[in-house]
Amino acid sequence: MTYHVTVIGGGPSGLMAAIAAAEQGASVLLLEKGKKLGTKLAISGGGRCNVTNRLPEEEVIKHIPGNGKFLYSPFSVFNNYDIIEFFERLGVGLKEEDHGRMFPVSNKAQDVVQSLLRYLDELSVEIRKQTKVEAIQYGDDFHTIHLTDGSSVHTKSIIIATGGKAVPHTGSTGDGYKWAKTAGHSITTLFPTEVPLLSNDSFIKDKKLQGVSLRDVGVSVLNKKGKTIVTHQMDMLFTHFGISGPAVLRCSQYAVKEFMKGHKPVPIEIDVSPDLSMQQLTDIYQVKKQENPKKTWRNTVKGIVPERMIDYLLEKNEISADQTNAHLSKEAFHAFMHDLKHFRVLVHDSQPMEKAFVTGGGVSIKEVVPNTLQSKQMHHLYFCGEILDIHGYTGGYNITSALVTGHVAGMNAAWEGMS
Repeated sequence: MTYHVTVIGGGPSGLMAAIAAAEQGASVLLLEKGKKLGTKLAISGGGRCNVTNRLPEEEVIKHIPGNGKFLYSPFSVFNNYDIIEFFERLGVGLKEEDHGRMFPVSNKAQDVVQSLLRYLDELSVEIRKQTKVEAIQYGDDFHTIHLTDGSSVHTKSIIIATGGKAVPHTGSTGDGYKWAKTAGHSITTLFPTEVPLLSNDSFIKDKKLQGVSLRDVGVSVLNKKGKTIVTHQMDMLFTHFGISGPAVLRCSQYAVKEFMKGHKPVPIEIDVSPDLSMQQLTDIYQVKKQENPKKTWRNTVKGIVPERMIDYLLEKNEISADQTNAHLSKEAFHAFMHDLKHFRVLVHDSQPMEKAFVTGGGVSIKEVVPNTLQSKQMHHLYFCGEILDIHGYTGGYNITSALVTGHVAGMNAAWEGMS
């Protein structure tokens, strides 16, 4: 038998592509090399599954800094609001949390995965798990997929939804890149994004701030001229190897891109009081200092950052813990204030791709038709999800991109496969 559509990869994008193709009436085969489908969905959002984000389209695309503008076309066919409607139609009630993130009311990622599997079953999609693809032979009338067990599959259209190289234990090991290359596609440089950063600074090496988390701080990546490339205001964490946490993950791709240009180390600047200017912050503490001459400086600044960081800043600026405000030198006061607004960590690398949440780079979007996700290099070939050179921040943006591109690729692959 020759299938109308064969989808390779059972992640969020592949599941959506198989569903969209079957909804058009196509005969669909879904191949997954692992034992389970939707593994990445099941662990996303800390096991609660952040299925999409309900911010306006413009905002969603802004949160996909890696070629997000490419998604304007697919979004005109199927967007984040359609994703919400789709899951509610499947009986998965969704609720909105901070920053527009949408989660199942049950807080169980498994409910999202199960709803997709039930629907695939209703649509009679043939699923083969633990089935590995060896190679793809592209033909004129149909394509042949050679499996590692020696058998082969004939299909009119192929959708490659094999993901990137991040989170490899879910099966994303970069298999699809070689099949894209066979079809004449170029793969842009792959790099880790949404990834913790490493530092050799002595205070990191000595674990002085390990485990200290800072709330709602401004984290900036600076270029080699000391100019700010990007700033994100969120929480962050000092670790035994460097820095991590939401703000750092968002900034990480900009640091990684600097490393790729040969700029090392990259300065990361932390502003613990981003809503106040340097002048405002200095004025506030100048007044506190003058009003309480007998109070120690340590107790005066207590609460602005966790105590371990205060102790480190006292040590760094050679201020003793029992130093009173009356005896605090002007220089030490200003140096301490400067550290609250411009605390620097020099990062020299990121954790490896395996530890990243998202892959940067992939199949060049210049070689893919935006409103159909069809290959410009090979007929009856489609791409969707993280294999494409599209990457966003965490917060439901990458899953949105995966589900939207999956839906559009599935629909178009079906039409072409049945024509």
